[in-house]
Amino acid sequence: MNTKELLLQEIEQVPEAILDEVLDFLRFLKTKNEREKLEMQTDLEDARAALKEAREQGTTSLADLKQELGL
Repeated sequence: MNTKELLLQEIEQVPEAILDEVLDFLRFLKTKNEREKLEMQTDLEDARAALKEAREQGTTSLADLKQELGL
């Protein structure tokens, strides 16, 4: 039996109040997952832009990078 079938089996056995909480939690997890995907996509785009800039303008010294980052 797969996870979805097990969940459906459990759903049939619990009161409505618990189902309300389960539904809220499921929606939270879906939203969290979508947000994480969006953040990863943004990070990937930022990394690509940084690589492009490094190719076009060259690299910088570690000291200059630390200064720019305030380290």
